[in-house]
Amino acid sequence: MTTPQTPQTDTRPEAETHDEATTLLVEPSSLPPRERLLKTLLHSREISIFAVLVLVILAATVKNPGFVFSASGWRDLLLTPSMLLVLAAGQTVVIITRNVDLSVGSVLGLTAYMTGRLFIDHPGLPVISVFVAGLVVGAVLGLVNGLIVGWGKVPALVITLGTLYIYRGIVLTWAGSSQVNASDMPAGFLSLGTKQILSIPVLFVVAAVIVVAVGYVLQTARSGRELYAVGSDPDAAVLYGLPVRRRVIAAFVLSGALAGLAGVIYAARYGTVSSDAGTGIELQAVAAAVIGGVAIFGGSGTVWGAAIGAVLLVTINRALPMVGISDFWQQALVGALIIGAIVLDRVLATRQARTLIEARDEQ
Repeated sequence: MTTPQTPQTDTRPEAETHDEATTLLVEPSSLPPRERLLKTLLHSREISIFAVLVLVILAATVKNPGFVFSASGWRDLLLTPSMLLVLAAGQTVVIITRNVDLSVGSVLGLTAYMTGRLFIDHPGLPVISVFVAGLVVGAVLGLVNGLIVGWGKVPALVITLGTLYIYRGIVLTWAGSSQVNASDMPAGFLSLGTKQILSIPVLFVVAAVIVVAVGYVLQTARSGRELYAVGSDPDAAVLYGLPVRRRVIAAFVLSGALAGLAGVIYAARYGTVSSDAGTGIELQAVAAAVIGGVAIFGGSGTVWGAAIGAVLLVTINRALPMVGISDFWQQALVGALIIGAIVLDRVLATRQARTLIEARDEQ
């Protein structure tokens, strides 16, 4: 006698079967690669900021053709933002981790004055040694910020505001009322501020290489992607097992090192260094990153956008006086750009969250 077979039922949890069904519904994009790439570019923040930059340059050139086509116009267009490009690259890495580094201006001033003193106290010192010294000193100062923020779990805004005054106080005590003059530094070092490669300033080439290197690490390296995870949700990153504290410290070290390098670039660019070198430039670095699409709340943004934002800020400051706009409206326009960038970030984040909720409900 045969025992009747009971129909088999699926005893797996409902969530598991739902996940499988959802997985089956996910399909790759049907758009051709070129069309998909074009769509991505058109929707990117970087393209929008770059378009604004081009419009500013065109408007200034129409008003005064010498803005670009004079003997020094093209050179100044690339050379002037070089220092801010380096600072913005480091600031971007810190902001992505949901922090901020307000001490970079003081670090720049300290290493710029140190550069001059090294040449004065050690005649014949190789130029490469000064660049290495700037990187090392900046990295140590950044490490101080990172250790306090990472291990002490103190808000970065408070810590870096404090070290901003501490590092600036060191410069004021060291320099006093004296300054380093161009005659105190070797001609080979100062020539970096004017030397060109195929009509492109050397300092801009250095800044561009740094931006590309930082961007490559953020986009492709595991440590770079982990920085985005830390900034998106620090608590979830800890639960996932990411080295959150180590990544935050590394971000501050990189920011400090690049600020130190920017100090050496400052000395080569201007030739004269006093105790107030770099005052206020930390706010420009933050503004460049935010205008370039780096979310002030962390977790998103690119160094490419920050670089375009840095060039846009410097270009606006050079272009507006040529079209007859007063200093007040220059500052007001920069403030409006910052507020607009932050509001746009919140609008896009809210819209994305709503889209994800709607997609989940449909499934």
